[in-house]
Amino acid sequence: MALRAASTRDMTRGPILRQIMLFSLPLMLGNVFQMLYNTVDSVVVGNFVGKEALAAVGATALIVNMLVFFFNGFSIGAGVVIARHFGARDHQRLHVAIETTMAVTFILCAAFTALGLLLVRPMLRLMATPEDVFEDAVTYLTIYFYGFSGLLVYNMGSGILRAVGDTTRPLMFLILTSLLNIVLDLAFVIGLKAGIAGVAWATIISQLISAILTLRLLTRSDDVYRLVWGDLSVDPAVLKRIVAVGLPAGLQSVVTAFSNIFVQSYINYFGSGCMAGWSCYNKVDQFIMLPMQSTAMAATTFVSQNIGAKQTRRAHRGTLAAIGLSMAITGGVGLLIMLFAVPAVKLFSPDPAVIEYGVLFIRANTLFLLFNCVNHTLAGALRGMGDSRGPMAIMLLSFVAIRQVYLFVLTRYIANTPFWVGFGYPVGWMCCCLIEVGYYLLKWGRRMRVEEGTS
Repeated sequence: MALRAASTRDMTRGPILRQIMLFSLPLMLGNVFQMLYNTVDSVVVGNFVGKEALAAVGATALIVNMLVFFFNGFSIGAGVVIARHFGARDHQRLHVAIETTMAVTFILCAAFTALGLLLVRPMLRLMATPEDVFEDAVTYLTIYFYGFSGLLVYNMGSGILRAVGDTTRPLMFLILTSLLNIVLDLAFVIGLKAGIAGVAWATIISQLISAILTLRLLTRSDDVYRLVWGDLSVDPAVLKRIVAVGLPAGLQSVVTAFSNIFVQSYINYFGSGCMAGWSCYNKVDQFIMLPMQSTAMAATTFVSQNIGAKQTRRAHRGTLAAIGLSMAITGGVGLLIMLFAVPAVKLFSPDPAVIEYGVLFIRANTLFLLFNCVNHTLAGALRGMGDSRGPMAIMLLSFVAIRQVYLFVLTRYIANTPFWVGFGYPVGWMCCCLIEVGYYLLKWGRRMRVEEGTS
């Protein structure tokens, strides 16, 4: 049966900036709702259950995020391979890549669920979780892992749709289930008095529905990305290409997230007011990061499709357009946040010390996020070229090694102050930008010479 491509976005033709904007904007909205999804549990338990339950939810975040970050690396790798075949209009290999991706996803769902349930208590003990929140954390994590497959299937299904240019319908599903999660949280916690268990059940039910909606779309579609259950199998060659891109991306996210624990230890030295101010800054920082994360995803898909179509110059122009778009939006949002830094921090705390430190970190660091616009977009473009090891090595060097050396030397021999400790983030961003620009130009020039037959 001939497959049509009515709901896909072919990014190998048409105005470059328009293509990237139409792809990125739904992703930005989706990231906003994803943040909403992730914070509702904390808001509900903090206001209607108690501080112990709130602490329990917070204690589980690192454990869940480590697995999600690792799986998202696999999703990035699958997206690059699928987008490459889509750009080349090779529908047969596209079909094989999708069947392999979903088959491996179902295998990982079973493995991660079993591993999560098995390691709930040991992981919480390893993190020195306080006894007064330990059992609440066990309850939340156990229920969460029972429904963990819903999150993984949705993330992979939406990754497949993004690879063929469809960011609108994953956004619709995310908005629907985010709102459902809020309703179920309130119903279970306030109406049924189910406490932290109710919050966990609300989350996994919402995630399961998002997975069902995504699978239904993939299997009932007549487009080129259609999922055929009877064809599910693992093609070793396709899996190898996915892992080559996805594993470095996943490891980079996990190690970088883990290294931030050590940054936090330097902040903790200055007391609870500084710690709370740093926390407020990080919440604001996550919001400002949304545009660059979305344009980085757009760069990955744009470059993948155009490399598949043998249009390297267009892929390079798309990368530059994505950087410009990311910097324009991030710069505008950043300036607004800096101007309204005080009311932004007051949203989280009225404490004067918290406000003082939060505003300090926002105004010191925010505009340096423009360097990170370059970092994330170039990393996305390089992954679109099929190179995931380079961005991983550069980001680990900059965000982990250089940042930790800076903090160690600074605090012991130069100036151990909140301002300069917090400035460890921009130091990593600037070093990464310098190295990654050089690396990208080298890779792009080499690819151009190969494509034009001059080497």
